[in-house]
Amino acid sequence: MDSAVVDQDQQYQEAADIHGSALERLAGGYERDPGLRRDLVQDIHVALWRSFAAFDGRCSVRTWTFRVAHNVATSHVLRRKRDRGKWLGIDEIADPPAPDNPEATTGDRRAMDRLLDLIRTLKPADRQVLMLYLEDLNAAEIGEITGLSPGAVSVRIHRLKALLTIRFHDGRPT
Repeated sequence: MDSAVVDQDQQYQEAADIHGSALERLAGGYERDPGLRRDLVQDIHVALWRSFAAFDGRCSVRTWTFRVAHNVATSHVLRRKRDRGKWLGIDEIADPPAPDNPEATTGDRRAMDRLLDLIRTLKPADRQVLMLYLEDLNAAEIGEITGLSPGAVSVRIHRLKALLTIRFHDGRPT
């Protein structure tokens, strides 16, 4: 077997082992439907494996993994956009419908579902920044993935957190 393919397989396996659960959470931030979310996760893993053929080490494996995952997830969302209504801006987010999942009866689960519903209404660029922030990436790392400056990332995160807090609490600041 070609050593380049072995390296690609090994790099992919290490990235999948380390970041696999984060990729699952990331997909959940982009897709609510469980079946489509599984498809999205699979698409992310395929793209990630393919991407390691071109990985040159100029950024960390973590940054590379999230960049690939967000590109795939954003493409998924944009493809599905034709089937849905228009995207909402930060200032247009309305309260999402209550979760219709019977398991979502506990307060923590309902709160998480509501927060994810709010996040899913964001434009893809804002959603990407917020999902990376929720995965504990710092502003510089998010900027490297998104192409934004660290300062712009920090400002965007601050504004998104404030907006989501207000929307989450039915318009009442915390």
